[in-house]
Amino acid sequence: MARIVMKFGGTSVADLDRIRTVAGRVKREVEAGHEVAVVVSAMAGVTNGLVRWCQELSPLHDAREYDTVVATGEQVTSGLLAIALQAVGVEARSWQGWQVPVRTDGAHGKARVEAIEGEELVRRMGVGQVPVMAGFQGIGPLGRVTTLGRGGSDLSAVALAAAVKADRCDIYTDVDGIYTTDPRIVPRARKLERISYEEMLELASVGAKVLQTRSVELAMKQRVRVQVLSSFEDKPGSLVVDEDEFVEQPLVSGIAYSRDDAKVTLRRVPDRPGIAASVFDALAGANVNVDMIVQNVGADGSTDMTFTVGKADLARAEDVLGRVRDELGYEALLADPEVAKISVVGIGMRSHTGVANTMFRALAEKGINIQVISTSEIKVSVLVSADYTELAVRALHTAYGLDGPAG
Repeated sequence: MARIVMKFGGTSVADLDRIRTVAGRVKREVEAGHEVAVVVSAMAGVTNGLVRWCQELSPLHDAREYDTVVATGEQVTSGLLAIALQAVGVEARSWQGWQVPVRTDGAHGKARVEAIEGEELVRRMGVGQVPVMAGFQGIGPLGRVTTLGRGGSDLSAVALAAAVKADRCDIYTDVDGIYTTDPRIVPRARKLERISYEEMLELASVGAKVLQTRSVELAMKQRVRVQVLSSFEDKPGSLVVDEDEFVEQPLVSGIAYSRDDAKVTLRRVPDRPGIAASVFDALAGANVNVDMIVQNVGADGSTDMTFTVGKADLARAEDVLGRVRDELGYEALLADPEVAKISVVGIGMRSHTGVANTMFRALAEKGINIQVISTSEIKVSVLVSADYTELAVRALHTAYGLDGPAG
């Protein structure tokens, strides 16, 4: 007997028929003698609709009220799945984040999980009941509902698995595992049997949609064994494991892309000590995350500062920087949301040279201009025009020898 957390994404619970299918999968695990807890996302498309309503009413809406609105999607799904499980003879009960409770900090819209008090859920599982927890949400220090950011149900599931000491966390989604890149762009992408926590963390952080970044981070920290599986097919999935389970480290494991970033350039910023701190302090104070950063110092005592933020944070970033323009003394702010971040990831980069050069040469041969470059120990990322996203991904997938057999 194992203790399992099963997480189902939005496409897995998109309508009542799929919710019934999910109930059948859960029932099979229960009948096999396992203790099971379930975490659910909102039904496909629901969260986008709720977000759109908030943005249409006010682009700079109150994040506390935003959380109140968007958390309702998961509440609906958890109740529906509990009903579906009861209908097939499985004792089940829905749980909202505040009922568990899932305690978070107060950063509304992108809260961090601080603790899950899972004792009552463990007790319920022990007597054969299946808790169905609404993912993506928790309760903040002031008693208000918080949400964990887009894709936060993955984080909820991994955090719950750690809290109840689950043997594994199964993430069910609309793909049957983790691929070398998006198979919709590259049909010859290959499914990976296993991938290291570190590689998956890098891939998730730069755009791979299979797992949410913070969920992988938490899984690595807590050593939660994660399996990615299809909700629609009974196929082996992909395991996210420790690096020491690899006999030989692959040079490159995957190519990721993200169209969720926007480029911001501050023109002719005074080149003086502390100016970068002032810029990024202002953004941090508004909970705007900054990613790639490039600074070009001119001969006239000024500098151009370019960085990326999430597209969803662009209006807030422009507003914040506009309010401190006199203090910073920059000449102009240029925003470009039509960019894409393309990344190459692999733990083998630590022991091989020429990885970045292969990337730059492959892009140059396709006439793709690189706007910004950033690197880490196992990753190289570039920012390019969004128009070249698919061409860049295909070129790099071939350049690193990741293409599988045709057909």
